Amino acid sequence: MESTVAASVSQAPFDDENAFERLFKEHFKALHAYANVMLRDEALAEEMVQNVFLRLWERREQLSVQISVKAYLYKMVHNDCLNYFKHNKIKAKYETYAAYAMEGKAYSATHKLELGELEHHIAEALNELPQQCRTIFQMSRFEELKYKEIAIHLGISVKTVENQMGKALKIMRVKLADFLPLVILWLVDKYL
Repeated sequence: MESTVAASVSQAPFDDENAFERLFKEHFKALHAYANVMLRDEALAEEMVQNVFLRLWERREQLSVQISVKAYLYKMVHNDCLNYFKHNKIKAKYETYAAYAMEGKAYSATHKLELGELEHHIAEALNELPQQCRTIFQMSRFEELKYKEIAIHLGISVKTVENQMGKALKIMRVKLADFLPLVILWLVDKYL
């Protein structure tokens, strides 16, 4: 039966609906089983084989099958399954990338909002420090001057700078206690 179908197919390009229907009925179950082994999904395997036959019918006038029809059909199903795997691999990579990108944007937006709120609370806490204490703290933390440099710049002793820094840190710690995790993020973000 195979050789007569192959011969009739290569001679007449699937013009006969009855011959095509016979071809479908003769090979569908075996092709479905083959696709199911590759895909491990019966419904998807059925859809894959039906699409193969649909494409075969749509291109029937351009086809000239030189090998057996059975081998040609198996090759089409095999290639479609491989293309399906390639497509899913690309799709999975894109989904992973998109999820990562969206997570990064969401994290970034949340992070910026939290850091903005933290900076506001730091500014408020700084404003509540006594003038000399605030000046010393800002010179130490924001201008990154050493205690000796601050003492020379302000004309005070290093011991006074140390005492004022201790006082500033204690007040800041109390005022920003609720924001300690954000302070750590802020410091990491600022100095790395």
